[in-house]
Amino acid sequence: MTCPETPRVPSQRTPAGLCAMPLVLRAVVCPGLTVPVAARLRYDSSEPYAVYLDNHTDLHEPITWMFARDLLAAGVDAWAGLGDVSVYPGTGASPQTLFIALGGENGTVVLRAEAAAVRTFLAATERMVPSGTERLHVDLDGLLLQLLDDRPPDPGR
Repeated sequence: MTCPETPRVPSQRTPAGLCAMPLVLRAVVCPGLTVPVAARLRYDSSEPYAVYLDNHTDLHEPITWMFARDLLAAGVDAWAGLGDVSVYPGTGASPQTLFIALGGENGTVVLRAEAAAVRTFLAATERMVPSGTERLHVDLDGLLLQLLDDRPPDPGR
């Protein structure tokens, strides 16, 4: 994992305020059959409420999902989320597992992650922006300027 507080070597450092953790998820195809998916969890303190999950598939660019950091944190211990993203812990023989269900127009995929790795990632984000202080890290002036700007949005942003 690369985060400002815990760099392993200088070449792995991320810019201040950014945190990234590569991991291998397992896509649950059917009971007893999973497929590995290279992935990365990302956090940016300038968007303190969100986490990003990049899924590196056979496509040229990764498929990226953005959802609430609170959702991921809550899902470590109990079912969390309605709609497109749900996170829930494994039970029975797999309590060390965390499931992330991602749904869309073309169906739903259930990804299996190591709960300990996700907890480590969340702890790093918590050191960067403690829960409850997110509002202090949001550029409200910049958001207001964007809302009040009469120009059409830049598609490159």
